[in-house]
Amino acid sequence: MPLIPLQIPAGAYRNGTEFSAQNRWRDVNLVRWHEGSLRPVGGWRAWNGADAAGVVRYMHSWEDNSASIRLAVGTYNKIYAFNQGGTKTDITPAGFTAGRVDSSYNASYGGDTYGNGEYGIERQAATDILAATIITLDNWGEYLLAMSPDDGKLYEWNLTGTTMAQVSNAPTSCSGFMVTEERFVVCFGAGGNPRKIQWSDQEDNTDWTAAATNQAGDIELQTSGTILQGVRARGQALILTTEDAHTMTYQGPPFVYGVERVGTACGAISANSAITVDNAVYWMGKRGFFAYSGGAVQSIPCEVGDYVFSEMNADQASKVSVTANSAWNEIWWFYPSDNGTECDRYVAYDYAENIWTTGEIDRTAGVDAGVFSRPLFTESSGEIYEHEIGYDYGSLTPFAETGPILIGTGDQVMRVTNLIPDEKTQGDVTAKFKTRFYPNGAETEYGPFSMSNPTSVRFQGRQVRMRVEGNQPVDWRVGIMRLDASSGGTR
Repeated sequence: MPLIPLQIPAGAYRNGTEFSAQNRWRDVNLVRWHEGSLRPVGGWRAWNGADAAGVVRYMHSWEDNSASIRLAVGTYNKIYAFNQGGTKTDITPAGFTAGRVDSSYNASYGGDTYGNGEYGIERQAATDILAATIITLDNWGEYLLAMSPDDGKLYEWNLTGTTMAQVSNAPTSCSGFMVTEERFVVCFGAGGNPRKIQWSDQEDNTDWTAAATNQAGDIELQTSGTILQGVRARGQALILTTEDAHTMTYQGPPFVYGVERVGTACGAISANSAITVDNAVYWMGKRGFFAYSGGAVQSIPCEVGDYVFSEMNADQASKVSVTANSAWNEIWWFYPSDNGTECDRYVAYDYAENIWTTGEIDRTAGVDAGVFSRPLFTESSGEIYEHEIGYDYGSLTPFAETGPILIGTGDQVMRVTNLIPDEKTQGDVTAKFKTRFYPNGAETEYGPFSMSNPTSVRFQGRQVRMRVEGNQPVDWRVGIMRLDASSGGTR
């Protein structure tokens, strides 16, 4: 019979059963699809030997007024600044209140409903989870601002001092902050009210008391959720709570800012799960992904959502971290798998081509290229890596594996004798094949096969899965492979 082209659509599909992913890529790691071909992501190397000596939850890069490049990172208890050469300075403010490296159940006083349980009987862990600490970072001009939800104070570093200092008159007991396009500093959960937003006067982050002579002010969101994160969007700010999304639009005096709810049932999963790319904001919710580019929040159909959310450690979901890789039109979310407590997996979305991929890698936070020439990511040890450089992946190997490939409706046995490879440079990848006679039957593996033209393989089964792996540390490409196969009857 004629050669069977393996015209497999770009992107991973991981919803439902393995058989649901027939004729699609299903299990992948460290690969992407671009301009019609499968290829590896760029590799990584240690960035100037820089190490934060702790789990980093947030990274921020900026350029100061002298054109010096700077990087700041936040762990659960420390704030570090790095110069372009990777030299680290501990700028943690004096008296800073440390948070938690892991999420934990709130079993302390006030952590459960009064009267729930018997006096003298040890209380079980409360259902309310205390989130892992994420220290928010942003620049105010060339100065750095920082806030931890466990400390609640706003701090500033003027680049010359050895540590950060508390911003005068700023509200306390806050959960986070942002700097708007109009150069207002906005604090969330101000004064311990989880729904209150309070902002400083324009261009003055020490003036927070509303008066006729300034533009300071505050407002309380009408929401059942608590504020998690604020991000700059096109012409406005987007405020995400645990339940919904609100825009914050500058109106000028006397009201200064107007707030409007633009989405419900779209709350963020963590305090670092949303990012602005081009003209849209993207974020991970508790059971899905969302985007906002004006108007109303839109749910993003996700072809790997079932896998991501069912295999996530929900107790540690507050660690979810997002970064952009804009050179490839990608957004990466790092999250903890159900078998781990740290972020050891990722899900990536190519927003230009609407392609989803997944993978396994130890990364907890990152910043996009821009200030730095390449993206910077950190692993759970605190070491910082420069990504998208070379094709060294340590002990990992880029690969892509399909779901079942069938002949017709799968009622006949497929007998394959040869594989016709389609590579940029023949021999850069190897191929394996895994056959079954039934969707949940025993599986037989063949290979790996080094590519030749044609490649003798010889196997049979009702359904076949193909796995391609990088065989060389190069920028390989895989196009449309073809199988020389014939029908072998119904067995």
